[in-house]
Amino acid sequence: MNLRPWSHVTSAGFALRGWHSEPSGRPLLHFLHGNGFCGRTYEPLLAVLADDFDLWLSDVQGHGESDHGGRFLGWNCSAELAVEAFEAGYGRFGEVPRFACGHSFGGVLSCLILAHRPELFRRAALLDPVLFTPGMIGVMGLSELLGLHRFNTLARQSATRRQHWPDRAGAYAALHGRGTFRGWSDAALRAYVEYALRDADDGGVELKCRPSREVEIFTSFPRGLWAALAQVRAPTLVLHGQRSFPFVVRAAARWCALNPHVTARAVPGGHCFMQEQPQASAERVAAFLLERD
Repeated sequence: MNLRPWSHVTSAGFALRGWHSEPSGRPLLHFLHGNGFCGRTYEPLLAVLADDFDLWLSDVQGHGESDHGGRFLGWNCSAELAVEAFEAGYGRFGEVPRFACGHSFGGVLSCLILAHRPELFRRAALLDPVLFTPGMIGVMGLSELLGLHRFNTLARQSATRRQHWPDRAGAYAALHGRGTFRGWSDAALRAYVEYALRDADDGGVELKCRPSREVEIFTSFPRGLWAALAQVRAPTLVLHGQRSFPFVVRAAARWCALNPHVTARAVPGGHCFMQEQPQASAERVAAFLLERD
């Protein structure tokens, strides 16, 4: 893929960055990544989607090429800043149809955008969005109030995540087949090693997204999520892995029952099924967004 970098100094005082394809007159796909990743981590998926779409990849605060930006400003603000950057740049693509896609954390940010800026996107495909159930949000809010939120499982795992390797080959070998990366295609893991790591001062490589930023995200939640989900009017497809988190499946079913504009389908794989099967995942996304039979 031929991607060009973009940069936008936000109203929050730090720069968001990402990548976009050369405008070609094709529909424009706005893509938001999962927690701890970055846009180009998904290159095997995006390379297939690039056959049908121009691409706008946005790295959230503290991820990929974007500035760390001090304390995490929250899910809702992250969605607003992604829109701010997109609005500053999408004019170069002209009057083409615009669509939304996001994975995990990025899928939830896309939900918030769909709810609050309904004119931006015609349709959306969300890949295993971490839609917390109302009960989970209540518990998380109470945990935050009591100062217990940093003890949740995902936060503990992120806090102890290895963040430095002697080189990219060593990082690939250490991550292959393990944890989050179990089942990933070789191409997807190589994209992660290439784009989610940076050269360190000591000659090794390190994570671009600090584990502390992952913890900040895992110990917080979007405000007003279910009110926003009820407001979505763009036709939206939720794809969730058959081996994903059980709460994602329950929340997707709840959203479908709440909102007639939303449908959900289970697909083979786990929470990162699109990294396990990028070709099939891209075909499902394109088929829905472009309304192919």
